[in-house]
Amino acid sequence: MIVMSPATTEPADPTRSPGRGGRVVLDIVVPVYNEEADLERSVRRLHAHLRATFPYTFRITVADNASTDSTPQIAARLAAEIPEVRPTRLEQKGRGRALQTAWSASDAEVLAYCDVDLSTDLDAVLPLVAPLISGHSDLAIGTRLGRGSRVVRGAKREFVSRCYNLILRSTLAAGFSDAQCGFKAIRADVARRLLPLVEDTGWFFDTELLVLAERAGLRIHEVPVDWVDDPNSTVDIVATAVADLKGVWRVGRALAAGTLPIADVRAQLGRAPLQPDVAGVPKGLPTQLVRFAAIGIASTLANLLLFLLFRTFAGPIAANVAALLLTTIANTAANRRLTFGVRGRAGAARHQVQGLIVFGLALGLTTGALALLGALLPDAHQAVEVAAIVAANLVATVLRFVLFRAWVFRPRAAAGTAAAATPTTTRIAA
Repeated sequence: MIVMSPATTEPADPTRSPGRGGRVVLDIVVPVYNEEADLERSVRRLHAHLRATFPYTFRITVADNASTDSTPQIAARLAAEIPEVRPTRLEQKGRGRALQTAWSASDAEVLAYCDVDLSTDLDAVLPLVAPLISGHSDLAIGTRLGRGSRVVRGAKREFVSRCYNLILRSTLAAGFSDAQCGFKAIRADVARRLLPLVEDTGWFFDTELLVLAERAGLRIHEVPVDWVDDPNSTVDIVATAVADLKGVWRVGRALAAGTLPIADVRAQLGRAPLQPDVAGVPKGLPTQLVRFAAIGIASTLANLLLFLLFRTFAGPIAANVAALLLTTIANTAANRRLTFGVRGRAGAARHQVQGLIVFGLALGLTTGALALLGALLPDAHQAVEVAAIVAANLVATVLRFVLFRAWVFRPRAAAGTAAAATPTTTRIAA
């Protein structure tokens, strides 16, 4: 457990609203590396804006990660002059490392960061952190890709950013719109639970943090921002992109292997699923239908491909049996995990056996369709056979969903009793 240091900053303005219990409400970290040209101007501008517009106590932490120019001296001078500025020094490079260290040592209720170039309009600071202060949200990000955002940037960076976010959506199923905007915030209690799980120490740090938070069921608030690209940025786009892709692969592999304690984080911090009791609407049905349909489409395509493959050396009945058997095993496993949320090996064999019984019913439908086609049209073209398979599979799919939901993956009474006996985990206080 991280021991938080005592607050070192008092509000400069006696009319400013105090932090709860005398604590600093917002600690906004500015990670820097060799920023002697911009540091003083940026910190003074940020400080002036917060003094004028932010109604709570705040601190500005300059997190220097191994600068070799006069950045540390400038940060120390600013701290001596401005009570709300605090410098911290790391002897190793890495923006993620700087944020990890500064956030872990902070005693503020809300932790944030912004890039030293202040590309994001500072008017977005209060909208960014307000939902975290109120407890409505767990993390907040500025987005340059959301409706209402206004962005001035080069075509190259725009292309790279959009491609990166597309990769995140397609590989990690990310739901947030902009992973790379250097303008984010997190509640301190959430940070204490998530930061130890984040491995990256570079530019992939905040993407990894967001993916873990989203998988744990935390609420991510997005703020459309005005953003002007810094033409003097020294970020190596190619090297950063390669490192990000490696990070995507590492996190994706860990999520697939189940080595991250996402369930534990969800139990401690995540919001319970929204499952209102609505007459005539079973709980979780809309989400299950969407996921089941997606898996069903993939299974149908796989079934057709396998059917055509097996049809080259077998009759239509045998080809259909083999194709349907293989796709049913995969379909049951996918629906078990993705549609009905069943994890672990317990009951997996029983589910597969029950899935095969459902397969038998589906087999009867599709085989019966082919047999009927053979009786009515003995010389039917292969395309007609495929059409019959598709039609029969649609009926079988509906039957499969009903049986999966009502029989195969229906929660057992014992599990329900145990869940009811488990005390509800309360959210960690900030």
